[in-house]
Amino acid sequence: MTILRSTVVSTIMLFTFTSPAFADFGSFVPLPYSVPAPKDNPSTPEKISLGKQLFFDARLSVDGTVSCNSCHDVQGNGTDSRSTSVGVKGQIGGRSAPSVWNAAFLSAQMWDGRLPTLEDQAKGPILNPIEMAMPHPDAAVSRISSIPGYAEQFAKVFGGETPVTYDNIARAIATYERTLITPNSRFDQYLLGNSAALTRKEQNGMETFRSLGCHRCHRGPAMAGPKLANGQIFLQWFPAFPNPYIDEFKLTEDLGYNNGKEDELEVRRGKWRVPSLRNIANTAPYFHNGSVKSLDKAVRVMARSQLNRELSNYEADVLVAFLKTLTGEYSIQATPMLPADMKVSLKE
Repeated sequence: MTILRSTVVSTIMLFTFTSPAFADFGSFVPLPYSVPAPKDNPSTPEKISLGKQLFFDARLSVDGTVSCNSCHDVQGNGTDSRSTSVGVKGQIGGRSAPSVWNAAFLSAQMWDGRLPTLEDQAKGPILNPIEMAMPHPDAAVSRISSIPGYAEQFAKVFGGETPVTYDNIARAIATYERTLITPNSRFDQYLLGNSAALTRKEQNGMETFRSLGCHRCHRGPAMAGPKLANGQIFLQWFPAFPNPYIDEFKLTEDLGYNNGKEDELEVRRGKWRVPSLRNIANTAPYFHNGSVKSLDKAVRVMARSQLNRELSNYEADVLVAFLKTLTGEYSIQATPMLPADMKVSLKE
């Protein structure tokens, strides 16, 4: 079943590009060095440390073989660089793992934008039968609370009579993930006034990016679309136009939001959250199914699918050059020391 719609741009403000000064770039925004924590999950160094341990700990999976970091490698590009990810018992998932770097700047999580926050997202893989496969939240809570080092940390970080809860596990992981930011790309330096940060070719790519209208969707700090009022999610039809790439790369076998479930709103079927372009040169393969291996091919697929036009070799070349300037600075993520268990059973 193929779902095609015209790209919706009526709610997107068009911006004027002028000279290299931050205030003049409109849709182009430098990536901040930090992201505010939500009021219901304030950040502390202790919570960040706890969240990092949980992120690296495979004991959150049913058989102790898969951690968050297995699919979102923060010692690399934040993904597993596979077309689709591998969960417990070698099971293959249906979608590519998006990078966790800069995920805190996204207006919603998951490829289809079905979850609004990092806290919501952190709960999903643990219970997903193909990913970490814990049978229910209580199994994860039982596993973690039985480890003395975790029990002590949760008591210190969250307090209360029952500090180890499924919500608190997710809160700790999300707090750590909000530290995963890659600022100071050459593009950021250019936006902040350093006109020498980009070569002429890269600036031509930036101009091409804007003239084609790519910035209408890929904007904001993550270049992943704006935050909308009242908790609305910025979704776009993909693909928006019929084209040969649909069959070549199987772009519509997965229908995006709700994935074809009849009990969801028909209006959202076939829509996707706009992906971030930050560090895009490092995160191949591309698209929700990881079907496109090169950045050059990815920009051609996007232009044909969303703009209904074929790129010239020159346009594709300068666009790729520009996109490579979006690679920021990765902070070193040393493997944390995990608390020892008390011969915890892996069969909860």
